[in-house]
Amino acid sequence: MSEIGFGCNQYQLAFYVENAPQFSSYATPNSLIELPTGAINEISMACGNGWRKQFNVYAKFIYNLSSSVFSGKTAAPTWQQYRDTQLLQQGSATALLFSPPNYTRANTLHIIAGRGYAKKLASQNLLGGNLTWLNDEFAYNIENKLLVSPFLDYRQLSNRKIDFLAQMCEQLVQHNCIQLERFQLPQM
Repeated sequence: MSEIGFGCNQYQLAFYVENAPQFSSYATPNSLIELPTGAINEISMACGNGWRKQFNVYAKFIYNLSSSVFSGKTAAPTWQQYRDTQLLQQGSATALLFSPPNYTRANTLHIIAGRGYAKKLASQNLLGGNLTWLNDEFAYNIENKLLVSPFLDYRQLSNRKIDFLAQMCEQLVQHNCIQLERFQLPQM
């Protein structure tokens, strides 16, 4: 299966979103493209505030992960600098994909952004397994190291929900399980 999106060819952390940006030089990619420095700003300027929010939330999420889950954040002192100089670039180990998850990669965390997109992929038999839903927003599949979260937007994936998602990632990577008694689900 061909991977379509932005990011490092050796990614270890991937968010999956349904639609690629429009109206930029990066619109509708047909493969995995490592973004050059400045491309995130270019996409945000050409495609609007929604894309800027997605990149911001992705970078903030990375900065909430422990270094045992994702060590790449040490490349920049703040999430803003990481977003501008590392995110989705060569060597970042990150990807933002517009194609269904590819589970052939070892040691990769897969996160589908949005319940609606996850349910669409499931209805097309593109998830590679069943999901266990924790509530209306979060789900997981341990076998594929797959999580479902709210969409990459401040209102949907708030700071508290980013923290929760980071805790889920830590449990999945370090313990190969999700133990709900260790943390509380965020209020919707």
